[in-house]
Amino acid sequence: MLKHTTFHKSFRLNNNSFDAIDDLLAYALHFSPEIHYFLEDWFSEKEFVVVKTSGSTGAPKLIQLQKKQMHYSALATGDFFQLKEKKTALLCLPITYIAGKMMFVRALTLGWHLDVVNASSNPLKENSKAYDFTAMVPLQLENSIDKLDLIKKLIVGGGFVSNRLQEKLQPLVTEVYCTYGMTETITHIAVKKLNRFSSLSASGKKSVSRKELVLSTNAGNNGFYETLPNTTIYKDERNCLVIENSKVSNEVIFTNDVVALISDTQFQWLGRFDNVINSGGIKLHPESIEDKLSKIIVQRFFVAGIPDEKLGEKLILIIEGVKSTNDIQKANLSRFEIPKEIYFLDNFIETATKKIQRKKTLDLIFI
Repeated sequence: MLKHTTFHKSFRLNNNSFDAIDDLLAYALHFSPEIHYFLEDWFSEKEFVVVKTSGSTGAPKLIQLQKKQMHYSALATGDFFQLKEKKTALLCLPITYIAGKMMFVRALTLGWHLDVVNASSNPLKENSKAYDFTAMVPLQLENSIDKLDLIKKLIVGGGFVSNRLQEKLQPLVTEVYCTYGMTETITHIAVKKLNRFSSLSASGKKSVSRKELVLSTNAGNNGFYETLPNTTIYKDERNCLVIENSKVSNEVIFTNDVVALISDTQFQWLGRFDNVINSGGIKLHPESIEDKLSKIIVQRFFVAGIPDEKLGEKLILIIEGVKSTNDIQKANLSRFEIPKEIYFLDNFIETATKKIQRKKTLDLIFI
């Protein structure tokens, strides 16, 4: 059984080193009550940590995650992204959710030098320090583009990365990866590279690993996710992804994510099963339509289905911000994918991790 009574000797927090757990806890108590609470829990005799899900697809719930599995997840991330001890990392996500917790666990386990800043929508605004690694949500990534050269490697999760945002990433030196995962899988179990596709050939390497080759070749919104080691994937009768990885979960995880399987280790994400719209007998995946619309709509938006007497469900488009004109024809939508109505809202309802709560946002219009 893994004993959580130590941390890596190279671990640093905000440029402070610590000789013992009590020293770290004392510092955390004055720096951040939330971090102190998590560290007390992490170093306790309990074999699990209680974590709250984000609530983007339903009501948030509390689940138990085994510490030994969180420890393994940290090691897997370090190995996959080649992030060993003394690497510098920035935590700009809430410690109350799994993504923030795992950034801290990675630092403790791998011996990173971790800095913590407020989990704002623009975490690099006041920063001038360079880092080897960080994790962000899409909104933070969008707002940090101008200073992203300070980050060597970045993972983005917790939401859709639009075509428009991906285009902004292409000239950057930062390696940006989109991650697939959830609280139940202790963050990511698969990744997809979003830029720097030619970096391998430019690196002068005589040979590259299969992982590097796959990430370089199969990239972008229309590309494939590559699973981390020890992960088995397949589909259920709904064409939704099923995940088995005993290193991070004792149970088989049945997701609501519709996928196309490319190989035993690769898949293409198509959308959420619970978001599928049945309009006149045609099944529409909102995420695919949003991918096309992201090329012409600057504001945040999403599409949804609402009850309709003739079609069963009618496709509509909801855009955040002031009313504007968008030439939908330029999005190359099929005739079934063209929204029947367009609505504008001042602000979308979000979760604490900045994900759009679609149902609650829709209620602002129709209730």
